[in-house]
Amino acid sequence: MPRSKLEIYLDTLEALVLCGPMRQTRITYKAKINYSTLKTVLADLKKNNLVEERKLKKNKIVYTATPKAREILSDFRELCKIVTGKDEPMTAKPALLAKD
Repeated sequence: MPRSKLEIYLDTLEALVLCGPMRQTRITYKAKINYSTLKTVLADLKKNNLVEERKLKKNKIVYTATPKAREILSDFRELCKIVTGKDEPMTAKPALLAKD
């Protein structure tokens, strides 16, 4: 079953929160999305101040979650606990921290 748009956005934010600043390629692996989808997702998240773009040496760009994004994920997890009565997310998905 394909993921909803909300699940894709949450997976992207969760990858950035759990793994810290990452380049686009790493985000695609952790969030399990393709590059063209990631470009759209990052643009939307940047527009809503949920993701920041930082330039490193040699024009390398990394993306990081903002405090607002961390708060939203925390609120979402709390809502999932209330709705499901469990500490687990509402959807079953593979662990983001699995080795690539």
